[in-house]
Amino acid sequence: MKYREPTLSDRVSNALFVAVMRLVQRLPYERRIPAAGRMVARLAPVLGFTRKIRENLAIACPDLSEDEIKRLQREMPDNLGRMLAEIYSGEEFVARVRDLPIEGPGAETLEAAHREGRPVVLAAGHFGNYDAWRAALAGRGYRVGAIYRPMNNPLFNEQYVSTISAIAEPLFSRSRRGLGDMIKFLRDGGMVAFGFDQHFSKGAELSFFGLPAFTPLSAAEMALKMKADLVPIYAVRQPDGLSFRIYADKPVPHTDPETMTQTLNDGLEEMILKHMEQWLWIHRRWKGKRK
Repeated sequence: MKYREPTLSDRVSNALFVAVMRLVQRLPYERRIPAAGRMVARLAPVLGFTRKIRENLAIACPDLSEDEIKRLQREMPDNLGRMLAEIYSGEEFVARVRDLPIEGPGAETLEAAHREGRPVVLAAGHFGNYDAWRAALAGRGYRVGAIYRPMNNPLFNEQYVSTISAIAEPLFSRSRRGLGDMIKFLRDGGMVAFGFDQHFSKGAELSFFGLPAFTPLSAAEMALKMKADLVPIYAVRQPDGLSFRIYADKPVPHTDPETMTQTLNDGLEEMILKHMEQWLWIHRRWKGKRK
């Protein structure tokens, strides 16, 4: 994405966001995180989140009760607000998660790859707080990178990238140069995180919640290209609302990109069904392919 001059709307929205974050940061951490969650939950109808959550749940989970829908309309924005406050808390947040154990059948794979200097492709969804596991892996000395799509608002993108870079580096933008740097990093035995749970019109038509969902194959394709382990990873928010469990699922066997990515979809769906409020239900995940 080429840089563009920020519009007046960009400047206003970014200034409001920065002001809110600065206000929240004045609170002690244990009060700051739930306060941010409540704030975003209250703003959810104004931001359009309430409507989008209901629409996506009607598509993916049509049998959900009205009480459960209303719960998710409150608790998903709450999780989003907590996540934003956490990553903008910098070292306070990192100190809470850097020493967390890595659980699950993929933990040994990650440790062995780090020890042997082998590349790993990490498959990550918009679930829980995806910066919590980045900080936990970096805290163990793992070299953890991530690929990201620059945001439309250049002002917000600049300070957001700076904020998440302080949690773990490097970050690679979705650009020709970023892709080249990422491949070099993987060849040198690094670990790179790929998202796979947003609509991608040029992706493969796979299944997600039993419905057609156009899904990027890039994580699986890169794992095959680099002969790297493909490991799904999650940071699951715990009932106290402040702590996390870092879970690395079993590595996805190398077959073909479509089969491997469907395995990722199935694993994420299983995790979402256990913690419905922790997935970002505001994305338009189920859209048609661009003609």
